[in-house]
Amino acid sequence: MAVAALPPDWVSWPDEQLLDARLCDLPVRIEGSLLETRIGDLRRELAVRGLDLPLHFYLADEWFTPDGGSAMALPFYLSHPRLEKLEEAQMLEVEGGDYAWCMRILRHEAGHLVDNMFGLRRRRQRREIFGSSAEPYPEFYAPKPYSKSFVLHLDSWYAQSHPDEDFAETFAVWLTPESDWRRRYAGWPALKKLEYMDALMASLAGRPPCVTRADEMDALRRLRITLRTHYRRKRRHYGVDRPDFYDRDLRRLFSDAPEFAASPTAAAFVGRIRRQVRRLVADWTGIYQYTIDQVLEDIIVRCRELKLRLAVPEDTARQEFTVLLTVQAMNFLHSGRHRLAL
Repeated sequence: MAVAALPPDWVSWPDEQLLDARLCDLPVRIEGSLLETRIGDLRRELAVRGLDLPLHFYLADEWFTPDGGSAMALPFYLSHPRLEKLEEAQMLEVEGGDYAWCMRILRHEAGHLVDNMFGLRRRRQRREIFGSSAEPYPEFYAPKPYSKSFVLHLDSWYAQSHPDEDFAETFAVWLTPESDWRRRYAGWPALKKLEYMDALMASLAGRPPCVTRADEMDALRRLRITLRTHYRRKRRHYGVDRPDFYDRDLRRLFSDAPEFAASPTAAAFVGRIRRQVRRLVADWTGIYQYTIDQVLEDIIVRCRELKLRLAVPEDTARQEFTVLLTVQAMNFLHSGRHRLAL
């Protein structure tokens, strides 16, 4: 249980004041929060499959599952509405903020727990199908969006990032109620992974796990950095390489020719539609909104440098700019110039 180190009125503090609070001083807990209800739903889904396991949940700075144990770390911001609001202000979205998104992540992390608790990575067939867990974890990965060798569960083609993530994503698809994975993945190489998972989990149903220790790595109560430092590091991690190849595309929608001198500036126009297109492109590509926003910021700066103005009707410009941004994002993914952060 967290110690109430902050005064009772901390929930009314403005962001600038709250950012100076230390993570370990946040008076939050899982009990009584929405997380408690969602954990209960996950436990029921597992129990239906015969996996009634002694799982342990605790608050940390992000989602993760410590290797080799039965504990799952949950991000502190989901324990209180005020912290969700701060997360959105800092990162432009709240990872796991709605019920469906939260359950997708919980099922994924549960896949890691089952892997840990039954020592599955040591099994020869598991290694043959998913690859070796000993493969180094990359800091970034460049996915292939159209590959059918991997299931699609979390955004950003996360199953492609590492063999252990491939296993956890496949487990999550298998666990999801009414996912109808046999029909959804018919004809995909990924179906072989799901069929293996189905047989493997049937063999484990009702069996006690061989690992039950619940070590808490980086627990919230031990994190002495401020929220300001936490978010500075997080934003840096999900930033982008600064692009220098927008000019040709921008000049298809905008112009610096004298005849458009009375038109709105391109920078002002992009700024006005920024939030809308950022959300659309994130939904279409699976790229973090914060990453896309950094691209938008570079585009706005470049539009100012080139002194560009609208050269087509606004409705047309809005539609074509959304396509432009989507194409750039997909080009990043295909070329490897842009890599997704783990």
